[in-house]
Amino acid sequence: MEYRHLGKAGVKVSELSLGAWVTYGHQFGVEEAKEIMAAAYAAGVNFFDNAEAYASGQAEIIMGKALKELGWARKDYLISTKIFWGGDGPNDKGLSYKHIIEGVNASLKRLQLEYVDLLFAHRPDPETPIEETVFAFNQVIREGKAFYWGTSEWSAAEIMRATDFARRNNLRPPSMEQPQYNMFERAKVEQEYPPLYDEMGLGTTIWSPLYGGLLTGKYNDGIPAGSRLTVENYAWLKDRMLGAEGQKKIEKVRALSKLATAIGTTTTHLALAWCLKNPRVSTVILGASRVEQLQENLKSLAIVEKLTPDVMTEIEKILNNRP
Repeated sequence: MEYRHLGKAGVKVSELSLGAWVTYGHQFGVEEAKEIMAAAYAAGVNFFDNAEAYASGQAEIIMGKALKELGWARKDYLISTKIFWGGDGPNDKGLSYKHIIEGVNASLKRLQLEYVDLLFAHRPDPETPIEETVFAFNQVIREGKAFYWGTSEWSAAEIMRATDFARRNNLRPPSMEQPQYNMFERAKVEQEYPPLYDEMGLGTTIWSPLYGGLLTGKYNDGIPAGSRLTVENYAWLKDRMLGAEGQKKIEKVRALSKLATAIGTTTTHLALAWCLKNPRVSTVILGASRVEQLQENLKSLAIVEKLTPDVMTEIEKILNNRP
């Protein structure tokens, strides 16, 4: 496992990391989480991602219990959470000063931690002044409840507004962004954010590198039993991926599968290695419902060197979607 700086920040994250979305609280509990996290940690993974919204807080509870039982030294791993959707009350969502402070406190209680290493604004909040949001995240860091804060799925303009305000008022600016990035979702990372990499040293912790599983090739011939698209809570994902546009993507995945076979790898490894090939990616967040699945995906680290300029050209011909 190699480690990359989180943008210009001094902290280093493992190239591959483990996330709690979909699985924790929906597909398994503490024992399964502990087993998978232990396997990831043994392989060199040092970053574990979560959010207050995942399984309505259950994902944080499960991860917190798993961490307690695993007993790792706190200095040896990084935990993130994301604040925005904290409940149904009028002040339980968004990025108000009130919800950020209360949301972080609630997340720390569920995680059984004194602090998280990375804290994200899970989405932009058009109903709250960005100045209020920056003040709140700065306060969380001042109190030692987080070390770095960042954004998730914000526009470049919104990130720069927050950065400019923070700089002018001697506050902590955002350090990282968590965007979706994969072979089918490229615009933010490759087209919109490049000025931010140089201007503010933005780091990226990307999610959905396999486009919800479509880029594994397992949906090339239908929906396998037990796959993510069979989980009731994620029917919306099924509709998005297997509709008319999804079918066009599946045709591309079939072509990618042939290319993967030709260079001696799998479709999954090809897709993950493609993300890792981008030097602007700090870490690729994996999801896993089984230890075997995690260990298989970790093998993608060895495939990056196979993505020669010629192979990358072939991939671009198949995707035909360069921003």
